[in-house]
Amino acid sequence: MVGDDIKGTCYLPAMKKFSLADLEQRVAERAKASADESYSRALLDAGIEKCAKKLGEEALETSLAAVGQSKKHLIAEAADLLYHLLIVLKARGVKLADVEAELGRRTAQSGHAEKASRRRRKG
Repeated sequence: MVGDDIKGTCYLPAMKKFSLADLEQRVAERAKASADESYSRALLDAGIEKCAKKLGEEALETSLAAVGQSKKHLIAEAADLLYHLLIVLKARGVKLADVEAELGRRTAQSGHAEKASRRRRKG
């Protein structure tokens, strides 16, 4: 029937689920372009301080959206935040897989125990 969801049928191929790994790859690709063509390249060329500042701005905007905006607005701000986090990671030469490995390591214990172990390591 026209108007029905026909995703995954012969009429419209199923859309591939987009992942953070896909975004990381896109950032890497765009980092090879000129700054005139690529916002990602322009941010990276501006240096880690600019990248980190943009990340902080997006974190604040995401926090504000969480408590005072629509769900749609929160989703948009969260997407901006994740993009800018990947820019910062790229600027510092950190792979998403490294962050995922750290998250995996942390899941081996409860959140409270993991947080306490970080305090002990710092002190």
